[in-house]
Amino acid sequence: MPVGTQATVKAITRRELLELNAQIVLCNAYHLYLRPGVEVIAGLGGLHEFMNWQRPLLTDSGGYQIFSLQSLRRVTDDGVTFRSHLDGSEHFFSPERAVEVQQAMGADIIMALDQPVGYPADRAATEQATERSDAWALRCRRAFRRDTGQALFGIIQGGMYADLRRRSAERIGALDWEGYAVGGLSVGEPKELTFEMLGHTVADLPEAAPRYLMGVGAPPDMLRAVAAGVDLFDCALPTRLGRNGAAYTSRGRLNLKNACYQRDPSPLDPECECPTCREHSLAYIRHLYKAGEILAARLVTYHNLHFYFGLMAGARQAIIAGEFARFLAHWERVYEE
Repeated sequence: MPVGTQATVKAITRRELLELNAQIVLCNAYHLYLRPGVEVIAGLGGLHEFMNWQRPLLTDSGGYQIFSLQSLRRVTDDGVTFRSHLDGSEHFFSPERAVEVQQAMGADIIMALDQPVGYPADRAATEQATERSDAWALRCRRAFRRDTGQALFGIIQGGMYADLRRRSAERIGALDWEGYAVGGLSVGEPKELTFEMLGHTVADLPEAAPRYLMGVGAPPDMLRAVAAGVDLFDCALPTRLGRNGAAYTSRGRLNLKNACYQRDPSPLDPECECPTCREHSLAYIRHLYKAGEILAARLVTYHNLHFYFGLMAGARQAIIAGEFARFLAHWERVYEE
């Protein structure tokens, strides 16, 4: 899922997302609640009409902001009070309010409110946050209106403690969600620990429902998670790096500001058929970055998203053909660190 925090995927137009065949876009309910406001969005027909995007949308609940805006929030069992980074005003999100806001915005998939913890975190703090997240999940499930056609996903927490992960997965798995998300990973921990905890989490989730690994998006990491049983991903990497001079390619990640590309007439990725690669050279794209031209961010963001969608399509084809292990091994070699 491309990340469209503010109801836009940065540097990419709606038409380009359709060209790329993006199936679903992620928006952030907390940021959109602050600006332009849930009343504005609902009054204009909901997020789909506001964005002119008729394909599926997923909204995050604000749980990640509990982790990322620690200096601007206060958490209790009742919910979380945020101080707006825009104007300093205070706003209270209970689990019920988080559901209400997302349903009013009209996203197709909405997320339960949770409290992720960073890495490292001691067991007592992790256990408290996990217990709170699981209790909030039950409140979200009860507050959710099922007559809207929307789907509500529960989120499993537990930090880097296998028993807490399994306990959370058991509790969340018992609540009959439309889908299940794995939260609180890729928050600074070593990669091997990420996948160890993912294994402990996914093993206890219902097999028939979608599984969503939140915030993980490096190509080999996504494919390793697919092997573990994950279906959905979101990450700002392809768009953020596209704006800052890095490209994902069939040869690995390229830093397009490197001097070695100054006179390089070849395409960014010779195996890619996107317009960026068909129409422009590495030398030209590097020049755009060095000159501070907006077009650089647009061209490489488009390419990176094209690469990501192609990678996921290739993974699906490899699974159907029974060749996913070989597919994964190939991309792990390309992107070995």
